[in-house]
Amino acid sequence: MSFQDIYKQKLVSAKEAVSVIKSGDWVDYGWTTGTPDVCDQEIAKRLPELEDVKFRGGILLKEPEIFKIDHPEKHMTWNSWHMGGIERKAIARGFSFYSPIRYSELPRYYRESKDPVDVAVFQVAPMDAHGYFNFGPNASHMAAMCEKAKVIIVEVNENMPRCLGGFEEGIHIKDVTHVVEGNNSPIGQLKGSGPATEVDIAVAKQIVELIPNGACLQLGIGGMPNAVGSLIAQSDLKNLGIHTEMYVDAFVDIAKAGKITGLNKSIDKGRQVYAFGAGTQKLYDYLDNNPECMSAPVSYTNDIRSIAALDNFISINNAVNVDLFGQVSAESAGIKHISGAGGQLDFVLGAYLSNGGKSIICLSSTFVNKKTGKLESRIIPTLANGSIVTDTRANIHYLCTEYGCVNLKGLTAWQKAEAIISVAHPDFRQQLIDQANAMHIWKNSNNR
Repeated sequence: MSFQDIYKQKLVSAKEAVSVIKSGDWVDYGWTTGTPDVCDQEIAKRLPELEDVKFRGGILLKEPEIFKIDHPEKHMTWNSWHMGGIERKAIARGFSFYSPIRYSELPRYYRESKDPVDVAVFQVAPMDAHGYFNFGPNASHMAAMCEKAKVIIVEVNENMPRCLGGFEEGIHIKDVTHVVEGNNSPIGQLKGSGPATEVDIAVAKQIVELIPNGACLQLGIGGMPNAVGSLIAQSDLKNLGIHTEMYVDAFVDIAKAGKITGLNKSIDKGRQVYAFGAGTQKLYDYLDNNPECMSAPVSYTNDIRSIAALDNFISINNAVNVDLFGQVSAESAGIKHISGAGGQLDFVLGAYLSNGGKSIICLSSTFVNKKTGKLESRIIPTLANGSIVTDTRANIHYLCTEYGCVNLKGLTAWQKAEAIISVAHPDFRQQLIDQANAMHIWKNSNNR
């Protein structure tokens, strides 16, 4: 029997496919651009008849229909591996919860966890001549999740880019339970946060000066890392490599500027390696059938050993707050949840272990409090009560604001406090010095 014949046998309507879902099930919605569309619509119609359905997914690019039913908290929970804005709003509605884990551990977690995957439903690219559906820019943990799933429903979308890899970037028709042909709507886009601000550009300039020719880059999500990418594209840097968790639009700009060759990489030479990609259509068009780009599971991309094996590895990630002990919070502001652990700590550790590598945490020195309208410092004496420590004080390497970059590795408590205060906004420095002194982490020095 040909693969096309098997395809036709397994082809059903979305309504029929999702009829297998029952109360109490764990239902996996895939990841980012792979979140289902027409199947989601049908599940939303059934959900009011069900109870305690536990969905899993992450980084939603549009609000699922299951979120829009009356009183979703009575019928479901959404359990996110990484929060975005849509999911943050659902927290307040009482049905969305974060699942804390180092992102790199997800494939192993799926394979070893006692929690079932009763139904997996997600979007894929059309089946190829060899019977494979490509996960699109979502290799991430998808193969491991499918290994665990009792029922696998693939929703085919012709707009899903076919992202090449080498392993765990797709699923074969023989392993699929049902095939649903979607409406081929455009896949979700992750829009930028607007043009780079003057502060973003000032921070980016500080960071670009730390990057040598031949470096291997990882950029986190957010306006500031994207500003770094834009400046790299305009710089004189050359022979750069890419090994990242998330592939973002900035990498496309850097590549099209001729800065990326990957020839200095000791592993995956010449290839841009990533666990998932989310951005604008420009990004999806670039990744589609591009042999230079390598879609790989997150257990590989974020493995500290993979990162450390790459010389001159430069990791660039955002933070919400940093305190005077060097603790980094990139997940919450107090108890207000923002994102998740992701792979930041993996790259912080791996980049430092790299020969010539640098881990860089960047943030604007201040922000305007929306409630009070007052300027507040992102560098604070201690993290606010309830804030999540993403990177411990022992692991921070470089810290960059618009006022400079400082290497904090190995400094004593008073040296570290002094260095951190030196890149704080000038209006807050004396206050921070006084607070550091009260906490016994300040030594009178020449620059006081």
